[in-house]
Amino acid sequence: MCGRYVMARAVGDLLAEFDAGLAEEIVLPPSWNVAPTADVPILLERLVDGQPVRQLHIARWGLVPSWAKDPGIGSKLINARSESVLEKPAFRKATRARRCAVPADGYYEWKGEGRSKQPYYVRPSDGHPMVFAGLYEWWKDPSRAADDPERWLLSTSIITTDSPPEGYAGGMLAELTALHDRVPLPMNLETMRNWLDPAADDAAGLVDLVRAGAHDVAEGWTIDAVGTAVGNVRNDSAELIRPVGSLF
Repeated sequence: MCGRYVMARAVGDLLAEFDAGLAEEIVLPPSWNVAPTADVPILLERLVDGQPVRQLHIARWGLVPSWAKDPGIGSKLINARSESVLEKPAFRKATRARRCAVPADGYYEWKGEGRSKQPYYVRPSDGHPMVFAGLYEWWKDPSRAADDPERWLLSTSIITTDSPPEGYAGGMLAELTALHDRVPLPMNLETMRNWLDPAADDAAGLVDLVRAGAHDVAEGWTIDAVGTAVGNVRNDSAELIRPVGSLF
Protein backbone atom coordinates (compact mmCIF):
# COMPACT_ATOMS: atom_id res chain seq x y z
CA MET A 1 0.00 0.00 0.00
CA CYS A 2 1.00 3.65 0.11
CA GLY A 3 0.19 5.34 3.40
CA ARG A 4 2.85 8.06 3.63
CA TYR A 5 5.04 9.70 1.02
CA VAL A 6 7.29 12.66 0.25
CA MET A 7 6.44 15.55 -2.07
CA ALA A 8 8.90 18.39 -1.52
CA ARG A 9 9.38 19.81 -5.02
CA ALA A 10 8.35 23.29 -6.10
CA VAL A 11 5.38 23.79 -8.40
CA GLY A 12 7.63 25.07 -11.18
CA ASP A 13 9.80 21.96 -11.01
CA LEU A 14 6.74 19.70 -11.35
CA LEU A 15 5.41 21.69 -14.30
CA ALA A 16 8.75 21.38 -16.10
CA GLU A 17 9.28 17.70 -15.22
CA PHE A 18 5.86 16.62 -16.48
CA ASP A 19 5.21 19.21 -19.21
CA ALA A 20 2.08 20.50 -17.50
CA GLY A 21 0.33 23.82 -16.98
CA LEU A 22 -1.88 25.34 -14.31
CA ALA A 23 -5.63 25.91 -14.47
CA GLU A 24 -5.18 28.40 -11.62
CA GLU A 25 -2.40 29.45 -9.27
CA ILE A 26 -1.76 26.94 -6.49
CA VAL A 27 0.22 26.89 -3.26
CA LEU A 28 2.21 23.73 -2.64
CA PRO A 29 4.32 23.72 0.53
CA PRO A 30 6.98 20.98 0.67
CA SER A 31 6.23 17.93 2.81
CA TRP A 32 8.45 15.02 3.82
CA ASN A 33 5.57 13.26 5.55
CA VAL A 34 2.45 13.43 3.40
CA ALA A 35 -0.41 11.64 5.16
CA PRO A 36 -3.95 10.67 4.11
CA THR A 37 -6.43 13.57 3.77
CA ALA A 38 -3.58 16.02 3.04
CA ASP A 39 -3.74 18.22 -0.05
CA VAL A 40 -1.46 16.77 -2.75
CA PRO A 41 -0.56 17.59 -6.37
CA ILE A 42 -2.02 15.49 -9.16
CA LEU A 43 -1.65 15.56 -12.94
CA LEU A 44 -4.66 15.14 -15.18
CA GLU A 45 -5.61 15.85 -18.77
CA ARG A 46 -8.71 17.46 -20.24
CA LEU A 47 -9.82 17.91 -23.84
CA VAL A 48 -9.68 21.54 -24.93
CA ASP A 49 -10.77 22.15 -28.53
CA GLY A 50 -10.33 18.45 -29.12
CA GLN A 51 -6.74 18.37 -27.84
CA PRO A 52 -5.54 16.94 -24.50
CA VAL A 53 -4.22 19.58 -22.11
CA ARG A 54 -2.20 18.45 -19.10
CA GLN A 55 -2.68 20.34 -15.86
CA LEU A 56 -1.40 20.25 -12.31
CA HIS A 57 -4.13 20.43 -9.64
CA ILE A 58 -4.31 20.12 -5.87
CA ALA A 59 -6.52 17.31 -4.53
CA ARG A 60 -7.29 15.81 -1.14
CA TRP A 61 -5.64 12.41 -0.73
CA GLY A 62 -8.49 9.97 -0.14
CA LEU A 63 -11.03 9.61 -2.95
CA VAL A 64 -14.56 10.86 -2.26
CA PRO A 65 -17.01 9.34 -4.80
CA SER A 66 -19.62 11.68 -6.25
CA TRP A 67 -22.37 9.67 -4.54
CA ALA A 68 -20.84 9.90 -1.04
CA LYS A 69 -22.99 11.52 1.67
CA ASP A 70 -19.97 13.23 3.23
CA PRO A 71 -16.22 13.48 2.53
CA GLY A 72 -15.27 11.33 5.52
CA ILE A 73 -15.28 8.19 3.36
CA GLY A 74 -12.13 9.48 1.67
CA SER A 75 -9.88 8.47 4.59
CA LYS A 76 -10.70 4.82 3.76
CA LEU A 77 -10.07 5.20 0.03
CA ILE A 78 -6.48 6.46 -0.14
CA ASN A 79 -5.48 3.41 -2.21
CA ALA A 80 -7.24 1.45 -4.96
CA ARG A 81 -6.27 -2.14 -5.83
CA SER A 82 -5.39 -2.40 -9.51
CA GLU A 83 -6.88 -5.89 -9.67
CA SER A 84 -10.36 -4.66 -8.76
CA VAL A 85 -10.65 -0.96 -9.71
CA LEU A 86 -13.10 -1.78 -12.50
CA GLU A 87 -15.33 -3.74 -10.13
CA LYS A 88 -15.48 -1.57 -7.01
CA PRO A 89 -18.32 1.02 -7.01
CA ALA A 90 -16.03 3.67 -5.50
CA PHE A 91 -13.47 3.40 -8.32
CA ARG A 92 -14.93 1.95 -11.52
CA LYS A 93 -16.31 5.19 -13.01
CA ALA A 94 -13.12 7.08 -12.22
CA THR A 95 -11.02 4.33 -13.82
CA ARG A 96 -12.94 4.79 -17.05
CA ALA A 97 -13.02 8.56 -17.17
CA ARG A 98 -11.04 10.27 -14.38
CA ARG A 99 -7.51 8.92 -14.36
CA CYS A 100 -4.65 10.96 -12.96
CA ALA A 101 -1.00 10.69 -11.98
CA VAL A 102 0.32 11.38 -8.49
CA PRO A 103 3.93 12.65 -8.38
CA ALA A 104 6.15 11.90 -5.38
CA ASP A 105 9.80 12.16 -4.41
CA GLY A 106 9.49 8.79 -2.71
CA TYR A 107 7.33 6.86 -0.27
CA TYR A 108 7.63 5.14 3.10
CA GLU A 109 6.95 1.54 4.01
CA TRP A 110 7.26 -0.27 7.31
CA LYS A 111 8.50 -3.80 7.98
CA GLY A 112 7.88 -5.66 11.21
CA GLU A 113 11.11 -6.53 13.01
CA GLY A 114 10.43 -8.34 16.24
CA ARG A 115 8.07 -6.25 18.35
CA SER A 116 8.78 -3.06 16.44
CA LYS A 117 8.48 -1.79 12.88
CA GLN A 118 11.34 -0.36 10.87
CA PRO A 119 10.45 2.38 8.35
CA TYR A 120 12.07 2.39 4.91
CA TYR A 121 12.18 5.15 2.33
CA VAL A 122 11.77 4.11 -1.32
CA ARG A 123 12.99 6.60 -3.92
CA PRO A 124 14.29 6.81 -7.52
CA SER A 125 18.05 6.42 -7.69
CA ASP A 126 18.41 9.15 -10.33
CA GLY A 127 16.78 11.91 -8.29
CA HIS A 128 13.81 12.35 -10.61
CA PRO A 129 10.33 12.14 -9.09
CA MET A 130 8.21 9.02 -9.10
CA VAL A 131 4.74 9.13 -10.58
CA PHE A 132 1.96 6.75 -9.51
CA ALA A 133 -1.19 5.80 -11.38
CA GLY A 134 -4.14 7.43 -9.67
CA LEU A 135 -7.83 8.26 -9.89
CA TYR A 136 -9.68 11.47 -9.13
CA GLU A 137 -13.24 12.53 -8.40
CA TRP A 138 -15.22 15.72 -7.85
CA TRP A 139 -17.63 15.78 -4.90
CA LYS A 140 -20.30 18.46 -4.46
CA ASP A 141 -20.95 19.62 -0.91
CA PRO A 142 -24.75 19.94 -0.65
CA SER A 143 -24.44 22.21 2.40
CA ARG A 144 -22.72 25.00 0.44
CA ALA A 145 -24.24 27.58 -1.85
CA ALA A 146 -24.05 27.13 -5.61
CA ASP A 147 -21.67 30.09 -5.96
CA ASP A 148 -19.39 29.00 -3.09
CA PRO A 149 -15.88 28.30 -4.52
CA GLU A 150 -15.43 25.65 -1.80
CA ARG A 151 -18.52 23.71 -2.92
CA TRP A 152 -16.56 21.27 -5.08
CA LEU A 153 -13.94 18.97 -3.55
CA LEU A 154 -11.29 17.38 -5.77
CA SER A 155 -9.93 14.14 -4.30
CA THR A 156 -7.59 11.36 -5.38
CA SER A 157 -6.55 7.77 -4.73
CA ILE A 158 -3.25 6.03 -5.51
CA ILE A 159 -3.54 2.70 -7.31
CA THR A 160 -1.51 -0.21 -5.91
CA THR A 161 -0.38 -3.54 -7.30
CA ASP A 162 0.04 -6.90 -5.60
CA SER A 163 3.22 -8.65 -6.72
CA PRO A 164 5.90 -8.77 -9.45
CA PRO A 165 4.55 -9.73 -12.89
CA GLU A 166 4.72 -13.38 -13.93
CA GLY A 167 8.21 -14.28 -15.09
CA TYR A 168 10.02 -11.90 -12.73
CA ALA A 169 11.46 -13.91 -9.87
CA GLY A 170 13.66 -11.14 -8.51
CA GLY A 171 14.47 -7.49 -8.94
CA MET A 172 13.45 -4.39 -7.03
CA LEU A 173 9.71 -5.03 -7.25
CA ALA A 174 10.24 -8.41 -5.60
CA GLU A 175 12.21 -6.71 -2.81
CA LEU A 176 9.43 -4.18 -2.37
CA THR A 177 6.74 -6.83 -2.12
CA ALA A 178 8.89 -8.61 0.45
CA LEU A 179 8.78 -5.37 2.40
CA HIS A 180 5.00 -5.15 1.96
CA ASP A 181 2.58 -7.15 -0.18
CA ARG A 182 1.25 -3.99 -1.87
CA VAL A 183 3.24 -1.49 -3.94
CA PRO A 184 2.04 1.87 -5.33
CA LEU A 185 1.71 1.41 -9.08
CA PRO A 186 4.46 3.41 -10.83
CA MET A 187 4.54 4.73 -14.37
CA ASN A 188 7.18 6.03 -16.74
CA LEU A 189 6.47 9.11 -18.86
CA GLU A 190 5.22 7.12 -21.83
CA THR A 191 2.89 4.96 -19.76
CA MET A 192 1.65 8.09 -18.00
CA ARG A 193 0.84 9.68 -21.35
CA ASN A 194 -1.39 6.72 -22.21
CA TRP A 195 -2.95 6.55 -18.73
CA LEU A 196 -3.89 10.25 -18.72
CA ASP A 197 -5.30 10.37 -22.25
CA PRO A 198 -8.90 11.58 -21.79
CA ALA A 199 -9.88 10.11 -25.16
CA ALA A 200 -8.75 6.57 -24.26
CA ASP A 201 -11.74 4.32 -23.59
CA ASP A 202 -10.13 0.92 -22.90
CA ALA A 203 -9.83 1.22 -19.12
CA ALA A 204 -9.05 -2.47 -18.62
CA GLY A 205 -6.29 -2.32 -21.21
CA LEU A 206 -4.78 0.75 -19.54
CA VAL A 207 -4.74 -0.93 -16.13
CA ASP A 208 -2.99 -3.94 -17.70
CA LEU A 209 -0.51 -1.65 -19.45
CA VAL A 210 0.50 0.11 -16.26
CA ARG A 211 0.73 -3.14 -14.28
CA ALA A 212 2.91 -4.71 -16.98
CA GLY A 213 5.39 -1.82 -16.88
CA ALA A 214 5.68 -1.56 -13.09
CA HIS A 215 8.66 -3.92 -12.81
CA ASP A 216 10.86 -1.95 -15.22
CA VAL A 217 10.08 1.36 -13.53
CA ALA A 218 10.83 -0.01 -10.05
CA GLU A 219 14.24 -1.29 -11.16
CA GLY A 220 15.48 2.29 -10.91
CA TRP A 221 14.55 2.64 -7.25
CA THR A 222 16.57 2.53 -4.03
CA ILE A 223 15.46 1.50 -0.54
CA ASP A 224 16.95 3.02 2.63
CA ALA A 225 16.14 2.45 6.28
CA VAL A 226 15.18 5.73 7.98
CA GLY A 227 14.49 6.87 11.53
CA THR A 228 11.25 6.09 13.35
CA ALA A 229 10.33 9.80 13.63
CA VAL A 230 8.44 9.46 10.35
CA GLY A 231 5.81 7.45 12.23
CA ASN A 232 4.50 10.67 13.77
CA VAL A 233 2.71 12.76 11.14
CA ARG A 234 3.52 15.94 13.09
CA ASN A 235 7.18 15.45 12.18
CA ASP A 236 7.83 16.96 8.77
CA SER A 237 11.36 17.87 7.70
CA ALA A 238 14.07 16.67 5.32
CA GLU A 239 15.70 14.89 8.28
CA LEU A 240 13.04 12.17 7.95
CA ILE A 241 14.56 10.81 4.73
CA ARG A 242 18.14 10.67 6.01
CA PRO A 243 19.31 7.03 5.64
CA VAL A 244 20.22 5.13 8.79
CA GLY A 245 20.89 1.79 7.11
CA SER A 246 20.18 -0.47 4.14
CA LEU A 247 17.21 -2.71 3.42
CA PHE A 248 17.33 -5.84 5.58
